[in-house]
Amino acid sequence: MKPDNLGGNNDRREFLKTSLAAVAIPFSFNVDAISNFMPMENPASQSAQLIEKSIIGDYGSWAASLLKPVPPLSFRDPKWTDLNAWKKEARAKAEELIASPPKSPLPQVTIDKKYVYDGLEIEEISWQLPYGHKTEAVVLKPQGATKPLPAILGLHDHAGKKYFGYRKIVKTSENQHPLLAEHRAKDYGGLAWANEVAKRGYVVLVHDAFTFGSRRVRFEDVEGLTWGEVSTTGKSDQEPEKSENIEAYNEWSSAHEHVMSKSLFSAGTTWPGVFLAEDQIALDILEQREDVDKERMGCGGLSGGGLRTVYLGGMDSRIKCAVCVGFMTTWTDLILNKAVNHTWMTYTPILPKYLDFPEILGLRVPLPTLVQNNNQDELYTLPEMKKADQVLAAVYKKAGADDKFLAKYYDGPHKFDVQMQQDAFGWFDQWLK
Repeated sequence: MKPDNLGGNNDRREFLKTSLAAVAIPFSFNVDAISNFMPMENPASQSAQLIEKSIIGDYGSWAASLLKPVPPLSFRDPKWTDLNAWKKEARAKAEELIASPPKSPLPQVTIDKKYVYDGLEIEEISWQLPYGHKTEAVVLKPQGATKPLPAILGLHDHAGKKYFGYRKIVKTSENQHPLLAEHRAKDYGGLAWANEVAKRGYVVLVHDAFTFGSRRVRFEDVEGLTWGEVSTTGKSDQEPEKSENIEAYNEWSSAHEHVMSKSLFSAGTTWPGVFLAEDQIALDILEQREDVDKERMGCGGLSGGGLRTVYLGGMDSRIKCAVCVGFMTTWTDLILNKAVNHTWMTYTPILPKYLDFPEILGLRVPLPTLVQNNNQDELYTLPEMKKADQVLAAVYKKAGADDKFLAKYYDGPHKFDVQMQQDAFGWFDQWLK
């Protein structure tokens, strides 16, 4: 039996190009062309007046109307006057719905390799969780550092490239895979940003996230699915680093996302919940290091890394400074316009009844938060990006922490370019040094 929604080989490839896109994958059609949605100030009243078409047809008006302009656990609701009381209740509900699996005990960390490169002391490390393949990671810090330093958990992106994980934002030698060099040139101004921020005086840990890199689903471990040509070219046991095999795996793993998400829902958890649990374990490992000042830890990342920043930064107060890049919008935007652009990793069922998307990150108020947006980002509509920032600004203002939140906009498509990196690193320096 073929997996649902997929027909023959040609149909499957066309479907992957247009419908099962993951974060930052370009599209062969213009999503905006099928929507005439123009946001108003009140998301609950906009639908019946303005929406004729949406990505879910004429059901868009009805679906958008299910959201309240100010959800019941929004700090913007006048009924919330005590920040700590609100945070306790709102975070408890978010924790319940995110439904992370039980947190694993702190695993034993193995140092697999140590060396110096690019002016940095580098450790390649790994740890084994109770499930799945071992997690591979890298730690970077300035060469010769002798005292505890502030630390950053670098969160790598999605980009439809699940064969790679931490390697997308770390450079450990001059010998770089051409697909990684191409990815960095497109999304990162040619830089490995984890290296660049480490040079400024940070211990940086970057690990492979759930289903990426060392934590990816191996095709040879899967039973019960056949994916046409990918079933023979997508295996990772023969010339795994060959570009065409990597691209075949990335295509297969994108098509597999709806399967993984449904299975996680059936297991009583969510993809954001698994991300959160595993990112918190990486944070535990970073916190335990003797060369880290555990009172000065931050996190950040682009796209899928921005998504993980929303959940980790919102749910773990050990993150003293957060930088969310290229992943900020509203649930309304996803309902009407942009869910088609996004990975299954984004969604926590039922949570939109209680908090708008930016308010997940807002659970960290009054801790410092920077959100960086691109004006021509194809993954969101600009009005809803701005509305999301207004929501966060209102939360911080009510908490008396206006100076701890900043939203910045840059021209260009989905990216974390050199100028954005410099601004992000400056924000880390301001609050972690």
